[in-house]
Amino acid sequence: MEGTGPLLLLGGTFDPVHFGHLRPGEEVRQRVGAERVVLVPSGEPPHRTAPKTPAAHRLAMTRKAVSGHPTLGVLDWEAEASGPSYTVRTLEWLRERLGERPILIIIGSDAFTQLNHWHQWERMLELTHIAAVRRPGTSLEALDPELSGALEGRWTKDPAVLHERPAGSVMAFDVTRLDISATAIRTMVAAGESPRFLLPQQVEEYISAHGLYRQEP
Repeated sequence: MEGTGPLLLLGGTFDPVHFGHLRPGEEVRQRVGAERVVLVPSGEPPHRTAPKTPAAHRLAMTRKAVSGHPTLGVLDWEAEASGPSYTVRTLEWLRERLGERPILIIIGSDAFTQLNHWHQWERMLELTHIAAVRRPGTSLEALDPELSGALEGRWTKDPAVLHERPAGSVMAFDVTRLDISATAIRTMVAAGESPRFLLPQQVEEYISAHGLYRQEP
């Protein structure tokens, strides 16, 4: 977590991590001028059904994905912590260690439109900037009135703002749309098909070596 610019975070179950995670993260990183994208595999995601793949495997695959890429990193805190992986909890942990250094978290538009249903979501706005990445089928303009009101005055189109203060701003991003699904990859592997070119080779090799997803229905 060394550096002086914004710490750019990308959370997820990463079951498995694939190029649909990595490429949008890289595009946001370049646009905001961050040094690295730090992937944060969740331990017990509170907003969705718990993944069948143990956190240790998902963390290991994420580490394989970033290996050899200096613009990628991994934070293992959520995967190794006990209890639900609330984003606000991770942000508070980081804020204690980073002081006033800017934090920027990438959130897909489908999740972003539901932000006001997250645990202590208003507290999040005190801890981090948000990069809202547009995804097909959701709009950043049609937000719940509660969320829209909370974000009033926080939107920016200037990446420099994300460097100037530690938290509190929201910026929308259009990125290359890669229609890759972790669910589809798991189904593919279960059917004996190759997921090659959908995810890093090191991750594919890890899945094969550990027999992951073979029993996926």
